[in-house]
Formats: sequence, structure tokens, C-alpha cells
Amino acid sequence: MTKHLPALFTSLKIRDVTLKNRIMVSPMSMYSAIDGYATEWHYTHYAKYATGGAGLVCIEASKVDTNGVGTLGDLGLWKDEHIAPIKRIADMIRSEGSISGIQLNHSGRKAGTARPWHGFGPLDRSVKVEGRDHWPVVAPSPIAYLDGWPVPRELTQDGIDEVIAAFAQAARRANDAGIDVLEIHGAHGYLIHEFLSPAANQRKDRYGGSMENRMRFALEVTQAVRRCWPAGKPLFFRVSAQDENGWTIGDSIVLARELKPLGVDAIDCSSGGISVRSPTASNIAHQLGFQVPFAEAIRREADIMTIAVGLIVKTQQAEGILANGQADIVALGREMLYNPFWPIHAAAELGLDPEFRNMPEQYGWWLARRAKAGYK
Repeated sequence: MTKHLPALFTSLKIRDVTLKNRIMVSPMSMYSAIDGYATEWHYTHYAKYATGGAGLVCIEASKVDTNGVGTLGDLGLWKDEHIAPIKRIADMIRSEGSISGIQLNHSGRKAGTARPWHGFGPLDRSVKVEGRDHWPVVAPSPIAYLDGWPVPRELTQDGIDEVIAAFAQAARRANDAGIDVLEIHGAHGYLIHEFLSPAANQRKDRYGGSMENRMRFALEVTQAVRRCWPAGKPLFFRVSAQDENGWTIGDSIVLARELKPLGVDAIDCSSGGISVRSPTASNIAHQLGFQVPFAEAIRREADIMTIAVGLIVKTQQAEGILANGQADIVALGREMLYNPFWPIHAAAELGLDPEFRNMPEQYGWWLARRAKAGYK
């Protein structure tokens, strides 16, 4: 009799790419790059998740141009020289049997901030920081993110065209680096989300006003990226499914319906960030899986694959999300920081791999004997 395979560990084929399981390491900014370059620290950081058994390891938000740098230490893909260290990471992830992804982002009016452990807020723009002059802050409208933050310069049509081209070129570089899955960051109050938001976007041209106009930038970025991203490789789009200042889950469903025919394969469903910190970066306590209903609604109403993210920490919780059809992939962030081998432990908990055969043999051989000796 064939043993039932848990939903968490069924494979998933998207275009020409097959994930060995439905577990994704969510892109988490580490603010440790040097002039956008990935370092040995990044290599070590992502190696843990590849050996830990995740089906998809998504490298953190990488900025598409220098004006889009949000926080000191942001990773970059704004020049060809950034390709080689990213390729080294992608090659390592593949060598461990996982699929590599990367997220593309432009910070918009949230550009120029201190690392979170140095305090949340804008940098002092009157002095150089780490030897660098400050870069212009741009946005759809000249509206500051929060009180005390710089008022951004409104993007002209030429500026919009330049940013769209930068996203496309970053996608081309990601492909040259051997990345398998690409995600466009359209959430958390960054530039794409700013265009979508009726609170941050008060333009009077074809990019502002109606929802159709406010979606235009997101759709044009997606079209440009898809043209530079191979047809056989998946494209994801992260949304703030709803925010605290006027964007609703209904709006996200409409957006998802527009993104699907442009070649987006899955919607990564987060929330918030347009006028406060993103939910997971705030000090507010949320219930486990608090964003899962967003993934479920978009999956059902837009007929598109979704990724559930946000305080997914327990094996049975993650299994239930997938088994109940609430999402197609679960993405874990801080839980992976706590336990990079979460997928391996989940497989053992579900009775799928009690002998640790899914681990590198250098680990599994010893841990299987440890388990047989009665140690958990």
C-alpha cells in the first residue's frame, strides 16, 4: 500500500521548474551587502537553507537601481558586476537540490534608512554615511512616508521609464546569475505599492487617480520583467494584500487577475507597510498564520497560485494550509532564522523521513543513529 504523501512534501511544477516540496524560504533582507555586492556572509546564510531541505530558497530583496536602495547594506542587481557573487549562491543552492529565487525591489520614498538594529528611521542626509553621498528619494507623489522623513521627488514619465527599464535589466542579470524563480516586490510601502496606494499616489496623469491608472506602473514593470525573464522560469509577485490606508483585499484580487495574463505564476500574500512598518517588522503581536486568509481569497477569486506567509511556524499548521487549499506554497522567514532545518524536522514529524535521508549524508548518517538510540 502506497503511503499518503503529506501536502507539504508533494512536488510542484511551475513552468519548467519543479520544487521538490512546497516550502519556501521567504526573502529576508539582511542589510549586509557592500555597495550591493553579496558577501561571504550571504553565502553562509543561504547555504543553511539549501542544506536544510527547503524546496525554494529566495534570496532577499535586491535593488534595481541606486536610487532604490532602502537601507544601508541592501543587496543589489543594478550592475553586471553584481552577477558573479549571486551566481555563486545560486549554484550552491542548486547543488543541494533546492531551487533558487531572488526578489527585485525599489524602495521609493522609503529609501535611505538606517539598519533596523541601529534604529528605525531616515538617515541624516546632512552627512555622508559609510563614505557615500545620499541618493535622491523618488516616489509617485511628493508625500513623505512618515513625519520627519524626506519629501520625495515626484517621478516624471522619463523617471518612470528608467525605473521600469531598471527592473527589466535586473531580471536579465538574475537570469545570467542562474536564478530559477523571480519575485517582484510590490508590497510593504515600497515603490510599486506606493503607485498602487490611493494614499501615496495622488498623481493627475495616467498613473494616478483611478485604480486602473494606479495599477499601470505595476503592470508595466511586470510586462518589462517578463520580456527579459525566460518563458520557462516562474515569476512571482508579492503584494500587501491589504494595507492600513485604503488598499483592500478586493483590490489585490483585481490586481492578481491583471497580473496572471502578463505571466505572473503566483501571488506572494503579505500585508501592510504603506504608512507603518510591515507587520512582521512591527512590535505588534499577531496570531499564527494571520495573513493566510489573504492567500486563500486571492487563490480562490483570481484563480492563481498563492504563497502564504506570516507567522507560519508549526508543521501541522503549514500542512493544513496546503491540505485545505488555502495556498500552494508556504513561505517561512523568521522561523527559518530560528531553525534553518525546519523542513527536515517537519518531514520527520510527519513520519516521512524518520531516518534523515533527506539531509546531507554527512549529517543524516549520524542523526539516524542518534534517533535509533532514543534521542529526539
